[in-house]
Amino acid sequence: MGSKRPRSRHHVQPAPHRPLRVLVVGAGVGGISIARGLLRDGHDVTVFEQRPEVRAGGGAVTIWSNGETVLRQLGVDMDGAGQELSTVRVMTSTGRPMTTLDVTAIVDRMHAPVRMVPRRILLGRLLEGFPAERIRCNTQVVGVAEDSRGVHLEFADGSCADGDLVIGADGLHSKVRDIVGAQHAEPTGWCSWQGLASLPESADRRVAFVIVGEHGNLGLWPAGDTEAQWWFDLPWPPDFVRPERPIEVIRANFSGWSELVDQVLATLTDDDLTRSPYPHFRHPIPGPGRGAVTLLGDAAHTMPPTLAQGTNQALLDTMVLCKAISDTRSSGDLSAALRWYEKTRRRRVAAVSRVASLQVSHGESVLRPAALVPDRVMTWVLATFLRAVSHRRMAAGISRNLAAAPTSGSDEHAR
Repeated sequence: MGSKRPRSRHHVQPAPHRPLRVLVVGAGVGGISIARGLLRDGHDVTVFEQRPEVRAGGGAVTIWSNGETVLRQLGVDMDGAGQELSTVRVMTSTGRPMTTLDVTAIVDRMHAPVRMVPRRILLGRLLEGFPAERIRCNTQVVGVAEDSRGVHLEFADGSCADGDLVIGADGLHSKVRDIVGAQHAEPTGWCSWQGLASLPESADRRVAFVIVGEHGNLGLWPAGDTEAQWWFDLPWPPDFVRPERPIEVIRANFSGWSELVDQVLATLTDDDLTRSPYPHFRHPIPGPGRGAVTLLGDAAHTMPPTLAQGTNQALLDTMVLCKAISDTRSSGDLSAALRWYEKTRRRRVAAVSRVASLQVSHGESVLRPAALVPDRVMTWVLATFLRAVSHRRMAAGISRNLAAAPTSGSDEHAR
């Protein structure tokens, strides 16, 4: 999903049926996912990571049914990972119920579970069976160029790598996005203080909570075993100065909102907030790219975490991009395949980003009318929205084809 070509001369399309040499920038969830998918499909894939090792930052992520479907296609075993959810309860800071989402009904409708998973566990599952020699750490990308021999990554140490295709999966501050000239992410004016903590013994391990106040909101979602993902959302002004004792700020804003939350707040210290806050950003969705370079995941469409769809949208990018590249085996037109991927994803991911960015998610008074809508209707609306943005017909066809396909030698690369 780029917007202008890196410096280039004429780029020769790879011959039909020849495996592509794919250069993936970024070894996070998105980068490893697309690498797994393309290795599964028989391509020659190398992943470049600027950090000294592959590791997951942050707390936990929600894998909705649409993301779970893609993980199954990639052969990732998620059994026992994190915590499967049955219910999401949304209420006001004064304890007034707003809506209760029946996650089990969404699971039944979309035929895949919904789970909260620590990011480290998700990345670990993606790396199971992944050939370690295909990941090169300590490689900082500084340039991308195209010529008659293909596309080339240039690194800070003066070295380079040659391939047929570059996929920028290097996150919010994507270097590849900068190189192709796409617009920078814009702050939304909010941030999250977040992390993992021990779940209070009194908590139901399948029920997640979202509590909305006039000037902030919070969440407490079970993430497996005794862990829970907690977050506290507050405004993030342009002149933000990090407080010396952030835990005091969090307690001043959120104490008394819920007995369960108070139990978590009592266990947190400033050390638990060391990596916070995480400002919310939103990328303008880029227009059509050019040549043999494209973007995936947060590099293409960072969005606020309101809908917990960031990781799921990166997985859907993986599914659609793998299909696009697979379809080039007959046409050999790689550039056209990348533009089809970008166009196919653009409208759906833009819809998710718009909904995730609505400021009503941060206003108790604005959301009060939601309490008048029956819970089953709210559940139906969410399920319908997820189905509408998830390429469900494409996903069903891909899953059927993968189930029917015999195991080949190339499959073993990613298993």
